[in-house]
Amino acid sequence: MSCSCTSSSTQTNIQQEVMDKINNHPCYSEGAHQHYARIHVAVAPACNIQCNYCNRKYDCSNESRPGVTSSKLQPIEAVKKVLFIGGEIQQLSVVGIAGPGDALANPKKTFETFKLLQEKAPDLKLCLSTNGLRIADYIDEIVKYNIDHVTVTINTVDETGEIGSQIYPWVHWEHKKVFGKKGAKILLQKQLEGIKMLTDRGILVKANSVLIPGVNDKDLPNVAKKLKELNVFLHNIMPLLSKAEFGTKFGLEGVPSATDQEVMAAQEACGMDMKLMSHCRQCRADAVGLIGEDRSDEFTNESFINLSWEELEGKYDIAARQQKHAVIENWRAALDEANQKIKIEQASKTQLSSSGETKLVAVTTAGEGTVNLHFGNATEFLIYEAGDRAIKFVMHRKVENAYCKGPEDCDGSYPIEEIKNTLKDCDILLTEKIGACPMDELKSINLICDDSFAFKPIEKSVHEAVKKYFFKEDKELG
Repeated sequence: MSCSCTSSSTQTNIQQEVMDKINNHPCYSEGAHQHYARIHVAVAPACNIQCNYCNRKYDCSNESRPGVTSSKLQPIEAVKKVLFIGGEIQQLSVVGIAGPGDALANPKKTFETFKLLQEKAPDLKLCLSTNGLRIADYIDEIVKYNIDHVTVTINTVDETGEIGSQIYPWVHWEHKKVFGKKGAKILLQKQLEGIKMLTDRGILVKANSVLIPGVNDKDLPNVAKKLKELNVFLHNIMPLLSKAEFGTKFGLEGVPSATDQEVMAAQEACGMDMKLMSHCRQCRADAVGLIGEDRSDEFTNESFINLSWEELEGKYDIAARQQKHAVIENWRAALDEANQKIKIEQASKTQLSSSGETKLVAVTTAGEGTVNLHFGNATEFLIYEAGDRAIKFVMHRKVENAYCKGPEDCDGSYPIEEIKNTLKDCDILLTEKIGACPMDELKSINLICDDSFAFKPIEKSVHEAVKKYFFKEDKELG
């Protein structure tokens, strides 16, 4: 008699295999994103669908969002760039093709790039991002080149095409543009078919969904359910970024960006069904560095384009990179021990707090898992939900301007209103250092500012801070 159940040892092996795949992948592992860097190479300019939230801009250094790049590269140029930057930024662990169009709408350039990367940088994880329309056509190439992380943007599972037609004006299919509901139905069918092909072959799939208030917000829980059925690994709910200057249809028509609170509500609605990605930064098509930073303007084409393969391979220095990664892993192990495993993913309020009451804590950090960034320099804040039992990471929140612009750009103004609006629902701010003036301003929104946790591990500090200010009685009783 055969048993259909998977043995515990087999399940453990499968789980360990997945953990090994994501351990140093900053997009697929929240724990890795403050330690390892990624690079996107812009070799895929064409796209086969039109999205009302997208405008692919070239030679643009002032915007940080998907579809934007400062230059387009040929495959050889892209691989040279990866080798050069991989030598400069030794914690680089992932290279992805994320546009500025669609990776699979540019198959020749995409797979030529991956082929060269396999040869020249075999230690890097390979990723691609796609709208899913052509996955079925290129599944064999994806497998062939060991691309074991694929991101698919899927914004609705509405089979009528009604919601999809509000997002996608047209889909290019079988050598012609298909408009409206018919095009949306084709796209959804090919997305679901392609995702199943990927997961059936053991490829980790991350699904991106753009939260468009009033359009697909009510359908996102249905998307999460379908993704779970298809064995998708991670669901990333991204806010619509919509401003008139972006030149998108939604932006020009005045459709507002999704708020942080709307994203949190969508995460709560979808998190019961799917493991969520909470640390996404909606990166440019040529992003370089840690998630949350973009160093692409440091590396012009002139710095690497004329170097020989021999020079570049010497600079890349796989042995030195391996040593750097070993140092990172030792540091992460020390952090894990210091943080005392008080972080839980996908936790409910009752798991976080004995009373069901939780607090939101904002943190400024320059990476490496510690509270190590001065408030005045912060352009983003990590947001944690915390109770007396445990904590969970919720999201990051960006601001356009840091409080202090630095001596070179200081004009005497200190932009605090945007920061106050960004942190208006938070209870505590943990930061390396903060001055009396901004601290007084933040008191007006009842935000407690604490710089006594400077250079300490983030997760343990968040937990200790909420106990210090909000769970004193529970702490004393315990």
